[in-house]
Amino acid sequence: MEKVAIFVDVQNIYYTTRDKYRTNFDYNQFWYVATEGQEVVEANAYAIASNDPKQRQFHHILRGIGFNVKLKPYIQRQDGSAKGDWDVGITLDVFEAAAKVDRVILLSGDGDFELLVERIQQRFATKVDVYGVPGLTAQALIDVCDRYIPIDQNLLIKR
Repeated sequence: MEKVAIFVDVQNIYYTTRDKYRTNFDYNQFWYVATEGQEVVEANAYAIASNDPKQRQFHHILRGIGFNVKLKPYIQRQDGSAKGDWDVGITLDVFEAAAKVDRVILLSGDGDFELLVERIQQRFATKVDVYGVPGLTAQALIDVCDRYIPIDQNLLIKR
């Protein structure tokens, strides 16, 4: 049985599926498809902390599926800009897990992860699958991963 670690850039997946398809990603269906016949060693979903009851319920649902939900506060700067990304945290966790698994499954279209993917492939010979929305996933990330799985109607909540 192949050992896998799953890392979800929740904000990226939320905004890209919403922008392209006007619906939400189906985490239950993803889990069913991605983990069948696999041993899940680690599964993290990286999100922004919120007091919104719907967001808190969503985080609870992710935990129920099997994800460890990591939360970071949304930072509003003095100049009016905001920050709320998890890129460094995801990178550190992926790098640490890569030596212990056969495959990393990354859900993000963010091209900033290209170097991370290359590095863990070279250093640990770990395979990397990337799930991302077609047209909104960085081509460099698609090119470097071992397998790109487009997020399409099969991985979306039906309305």
